[in-house]
Amino acid sequence: MLKKIVLSDFRNYKAAEYELSIGVNLVVGQNAKGKTNLLEAIYLLGVGDSFRAKRTEEMVAFGQELGRVSGEIELPKNDKLMLEVIVNGGLVMGKVVNKRKYLIDGISKRRQDILGILPLVLFRPEDVELIGGAPDTRRKFLDRLLIQVDRIYSNSLTTYEQALRRRNKLLDAIREGSASPYALTFWDGLLIKHGQVIQEKRRSLIDYVNELFGKSELFKDLKITYDMSAMSEARLSQYKEAEVAVGYTLVGPHKDDFQVKAETRDLAVYGSRGEQRMAVLALKMGEIYFMEEKGDKKVLLLLDDIFSELDEIHKGEVLRVMSGRQVVVTTADEGDISMFKKAATIRLS
Repeated sequence: MLKKIVLSDFRNYKAAEYELSIGVNLVVGQNAKGKTNLLEAIYLLGVGDSFRAKRTEEMVAFGQELGRVSGEIELPKNDKLMLEVIVNGGLVMGKVVNKRKYLIDGISKRRQDILGILPLVLFRPEDVELIGGAPDTRRKFLDRLLIQVDRIYSNSLTTYEQALRRRNKLLDAIREGSASPYALTFWDGLLIKHGQVIQEKRRSLIDYVNELFGKSELFKDLKITYDMSAMSEARLSQYKEAEVAVGYTLVGPHKDDFQVKAETRDLAVYGSRGEQRMAVLALKMGEIYFMEEKGDKKVLLLLDDIFSELDEIHKGEVLRVMSGRQVVVTTADEGDISMFKKAATIRLS
């Protein structure tokens, strides 16, 4: 549970501190007052990354060198710890530094070390892109879920991404004649080893969510189809000449995708806006239950002004899943307050 969050030079927050309750925390304010920025700060503590910044420096307040977010986390048996993430543009006081620094109780750690301490699930209107958006959006959905509950997945994903960058540079060098094709052997081995781990765990997650759909009266017609770009020695060999020609790797987990279908109908192509929102809600429900089963703790729910997007049935489903979990929900509509009984309220002016 997140007990307290402190922000310094983060987005539009010069300095702010908020106490959070164990149940529903309602963040109320007009647009551009920092509601989503507050959720982004909480998300940064849990995942070590932003859900919207393309560059780390975007999170730093204008005119400042670095921003800071810290949170007091209450653990079982009344234990506590402090999570802290410091973000900057890569240059502080004239020195080149890492753009992000992670600390637990003041001790510098790797990003992997903070994952799972504050497991969370984010709902926002832009999530409709999970259905009709680019494949990269869906891959990030799988990755950000799995890294919070599976250390093996997190390590394999990091190693795979590093090896992929090195292999792509090598493919460029081979095309230019400054490297031998035999130099690919080491990087091929790394990609195959860790790529297969990634895809096995993605498939297990998708199977789990499909099983949940089958048990739900509301989502029983939905099914996720995993479009896997299989990673193997044979596939890399098959595409090697084409990869040298274009200068990047053509197969593997970085090319994976999935579709959400209602029976046999791909909702990205043939679904109404309402059906796509329903599918997103179904994915988020699957995310919650998977994370709680694998991580063995309740997740923190972050809801960014989503209720105006939902009909009464799906709104009721969200309210149901909020019960028994810590929630931070933002709204610009004072009328939403009546939906949340006994909610702690944070007003942004």
